[in-house]
Amino acid sequence: MSNLFWLTDEQMERLKPFFPKSHGKPRVDDRRVLSGIIFINRNGLRWCDAPREYGPPKTLYNRWKRWGDMGVFARMMEGLASEGVEEKVVMIDATYLKAHRTASSLR
Repeated sequence: MSNLFWLTDEQMERLKPFFPKSHGKPRVDDRRVLSGIIFINRNGLRWCDAPREYGPPKTLYNRWKRWGDMGVFARMMEGLASEGVEEKVVMIDATYLKAHRTASSLR
């Protein structure tokens, strides 16, 4: 696939301080796994549909689950957001209102 997502060297350097330390057995390539997790989440795929270039789907899921439970991704987002020069409040509204089909009638 030519449309695979890969983190650049610069992006990996910015993210490295947020990675947990490896204890015992060395982890598989962080760039490959993190790029795969981003690709899966960005495209809304199931873990089993991950392209094989990112490695086994079970590895992607296990890293996503473990790091999510440890708060690694939250720390990444907070750390990257705090590097900004100006603090902003961003709000996302996901309101969805369904109107009845007779609501548009003038009678």
